[in-house]
Amino acid sequence: MKPDITPQGSERAPECALRPSPTPRGARLARLLAAHQLREWGATGDAAEAAELVVAEPANSALQHGRVPGRDFELRMERTGDHVTVELSDPRGERRPLPAREPDEGGYGLLLVATLTTTWDVKDRQVGKTVWATVPLTSVVPQ
Repeated sequence: MKPDITPQGSERAPECALRPSPTPRGARLARLLAAHQLREWGATGDAAEAAELVVAEPANSALQHGRVPGRDFELRMERTGDHVTVELSDPRGERRPLPAREPDEGGYGLLLVATLTTTWDVKDRQVGKTVWATVPLTSVVPQ
């Protein structure tokens, strides 16, 4: 089954969505779509790479921790001025992401997201949850 890519209006529309399967290929496809869409929006360099990482981390987490057989996850991105809002939804509402207190082999993903974004959080959905983050497209260097 092909994933749904939903451009809103034209290729420069401020919003896009993708519903890939919860597989390593689906997580990779989410990051590739994000990279393509960011280029379409004119985002380049460190800011675009930061936004790609902010897509990749929750996509991989959805694959590892949010997977339910027969249900896809959803990536939505919306450009507003000099920011992009990334939303990644999965069907496992009871498994909420928490930063690791003492990361060892893993647990760095949310620390990375927190560093690269102006804000992030988790919100409930009718089925599952959505991890969302706002990424600046101007500078990603923390001050």
